[in-house]
Amino acid sequence: MKIRIEKGWDLANSLLIAELYEEAFGFKFLRAIPSKNQRINILSKSFIPDYSFAAFAATKMVGLAGFKVESGSLTGGMGAAELIDQLGFFRGLWACLVFSLFDREPEELQLVMDGIAVDSAFRGQGIGSLLLDSIITYAQENNFESVRLDVIDSNPRARNLYESKGFVALRDESFIHVKWLVGFSSATTMVLDLTKIP
Repeated sequence: MKIRIEKGWDLANSLLIAELYEEAFGFKFLRAIPSKNQRINILSKSFIPDYSFAAFAATKMVGLAGFKVESGSLTGGMGAAELIDQLGFFRGLWACLVFSLFDREPEELQLVMDGIAVDSAFRGQGIGSLLLDSIITYAQENNFESVRLDVIDSNPRARNLYESKGFVALRDESFIHVKWLVGFSSATTMVLDLTKIP
């Protein structure tokens, strides 16, 4: 099946994208927003499509890769004000606290990956690799010097993919004492140095 990659997507697909994101990353957001329906609703209102690449099989969107740069990010619409408005003051503040554990700011001339999500029915077909290639190419064409991401310990297939593209592990961060809160034990920060790619 031919897969087409496009930068950005129509906001009319926000709910579909939120469901795709929930399928891939819902376990990370569970403690911040316990209700699955609320998570999907809030996510659908937070997206800024320009900070992502989408994969299509014919007209069906089957994958998404988000990124963050100094000017914004895919989920840039999910700020404290929005969370408090949607969840109420105390639950909104709690969600902000949990999400702050995942927040990663890009360094100068750096693009930070904001996760790759692929429809479960289309996994194993190289879609994640195509999306990652698109982000790397975008970073090169826009004069970024590096691409950074975090990969969790329970996702060795993703780490293998990143290593195959030239990403190098920089450091490990333990979350063992807050695993109940974030859903994983550790994460590895990996960087692709674009200045060393011909």
